[in-house]
Amino acid sequence: MEEELIMQLTKHHGLENDFLVALLDEEPHNLSELAARICNRRTGIGADGLLLGLPGRNGVDLTMLLRNADGSVAEMSGNGIRCLAQAYAMANKMSNASLLIETAGGKRRVVIECDGPLAQVTVEMGRVKSGPAIPDAIQIDAGSEMIATVDLGNPHLVILCDDLAEVDISNLGPRYESLFVEGINVEWVRVASAETSTLEMLVWERGVGVTQACGTGATAAAVLSNRWGLVGDDVEVDMAGGKVRVVVGEEPILIGPASYTADIEFLL
Repeated sequence: MEEELIMQLTKHHGLENDFLVALLDEEPHNLSELAARICNRRTGIGADGLLLGLPGRNGVDLTMLLRNADGSVAEMSGNGIRCLAQAYAMANKMSNASLLIETAGGKRRVVIECDGPLAQVTVEMGRVKSGPAIPDAIQIDAGSEMIATVDLGNPHLVILCDDLAEVDISNLGPRYESLFVEGINVEWVRVASAETSTLEMLVWERGVGVTQACGTGATAAAVLSNRWGLVGDDVEVDMAGGKVRVVVGEEPILIGPASYTADIEFLL
């Protein structure tokens, strides 16, 4: 009789962008296949992504590996990294911590303050780089002069619009993503208040689909809206799952919650 292999996981969400988290010593075999199976909301546990926390090296506390719900690689996630930090802090019985986390998009400093199943997390998001060229088809289709791409370790297309209710995200999201060779995350943004620097945002995430929130997307939207002169340096981004704060600078800062949901055992 074969020995059953069980993976210990915790489930967390950042503004309803939910993740399964495992703290392991090494990367499991066929990680992408495992992520697609475990994240399936009908036949698995269900999540927007699978996060692994592996041992860090050379001064790094933790190494983050992230796979989207379809098993594809995600270099960085602003919501995910907050959830990973919470899982690590809970496992090590830390109420407050400052962690240096290595991601596929670079190193990120994360400061976490825990209060039971809730945590407030501040993430140094790194330098904002130029994103891929925008296909002409999207430029014409979007009908907005304020449209741009940036890279925060992962690529984002941000489109300013007047009315988010008119955005057919289920149609436009996959279509726009397919026009980029490596795919892209897409954010539609509306300025809710220039006076208070408040944005409203819809999200289509590469490898996942429509999600309730996106931390790197919120950062991209805040940075570009600031460059366009629409908001100040301290921006609130309101998404379906809730609000985050982005402090715009050479290396923007993302501030938002992480929530612990459950301990889970998954039979491999």
